[in-house]
Amino acid sequence: MQNVKGTYDYFGLEQAIRKNVQATLEEVFELYDFDGMDTSVLNELDLLTSKYAGGDEILKEMYQLTDQGKRSLGLRYDLTIPFAKVIALNPGIELPFKRYEIGKVFRDGPVKRGRLREFIQCDVDVVGVVGPEAEAELMQLATEAFKRLEIPIVLRWNNRRFLGEVLESIGISPEKKLTVMLTLDKINKIGREDIIKELESKGLNTSSISEILELIAIENPTFEQISGKCGIQKYPGALEVVALQELIVKLGLERICKFDPFLSRGLSFYTGTVYEIFDATNSYKSSLGGGGRYDSIIGQLVGKKDVRYPTVGLSFGMESIIEMMSNRNTPIKPPSVVVIPIGDTIAEALRVSAELRNSGIRVRIDNSKRKLKKSLASVSSKAIPYVIFIGENEASAGNLRLKDMNEMTETVVNVTEAIDFLKI
Repeated sequence: MQNVKGTYDYFGLEQAIRKNVQATLEEVFELYDFDGMDTSVLNELDLLTSKYAGGDEILKEMYQLTDQGKRSLGLRYDLTIPFAKVIALNPGIELPFKRYEIGKVFRDGPVKRGRLREFIQCDVDVVGVVGPEAEAELMQLATEAFKRLEIPIVLRWNNRRFLGEVLESIGISPEKKLTVMLTLDKINKIGREDIIKELESKGLNTSSISEILELIAIENPTFEQISGKCGIQKYPGALEVVALQELIVKLGLERICKFDPFLSRGLSFYTGTVYEIFDATNSYKSSLGGGGRYDSIIGQLVGKKDVRYPTVGLSFGMESIIEMMSNRNTPIKPPSVVVIPIGDTIAEALRVSAELRNSGIRVRIDNSKRKLKKSLASVSSKAIPYVIFIGENEASAGNLRLKDMNEMTETVVNVTEAIDFLKI
């Protein structure tokens, strides 16, 4: 008996950390007035393989199946397409609409560190906002979320429309823009020689390659440098960059949100702003999140290319975040008190525990029937501060014996007095 490769079971400390990360993020999402959503794991194959879905690489990794009705289905590989489906199927939703979702997705890809076959994704999306304020609010949200998780970040951002204008200005044909963008997106991962080889393999002429190399050779390139060199300052994509850049400065986010003119992200459905989040200390190399604007998907799913559903999303890299949090040795929060029944008092122990829990006190019942010395040693090793003993004499008198494990003192109290004491 073993787990399917690329899948894991979580319990104890691991699960406590995972739930803590989720709870922290959900609290931030609610503060920013995002509504929770739970989309279906099982979807029509046609939806998941549509032209505006996840891209060729992801589609190859999709789990496909057939039900008893011979319908072609698939397991969701992300949360974006199912979200787009919800909007398309519910035209009465009031816009702007803001949603978040945390749930499992499935990809039949290679298994390695940071890549599983069953894993949690966490997305926030805004549909119905045309301007850069949607991107700016998501940048604020990301900054607040990672602040609460105590993870310093740098958020690198760009605009794919602007990058397309850059490439067109140096003679890259429209049909080759996307594939060149994917190569430029690897600048920080592969060396100059590999960049040249990739560009040559894509049929670019020597002049275009030279101009690209000239651009990527600029150290810490700014928007002003790139747009000025290419003469595209007033182009639509460039103006979108300027509008968002101004908001970032006004919000005081420029220290965290860094413009990266060659970032494009791999998915083909992004239409404007894109961004990716990394550990600012550079101790963790994998991405901690990413996203961008995708204005075309929902309209295409509705079958109305002329209807615009301007949408911006941000996905948190949950498994990477959880791995970083796991390295902190965060302890599991122990119960406030352990109730130990002595003799035939289990019914009274259950009743008292229920009253304590109804008052918000976390309680564990020790019904192991071990020797009292061993039970107390276990309580002490877990740093649980209090124990309640319920013997037959206490049960008949309606009392409890409350033991302070730090002071090593005992007090006879009733349930009400115990609740008042433990809630302090």
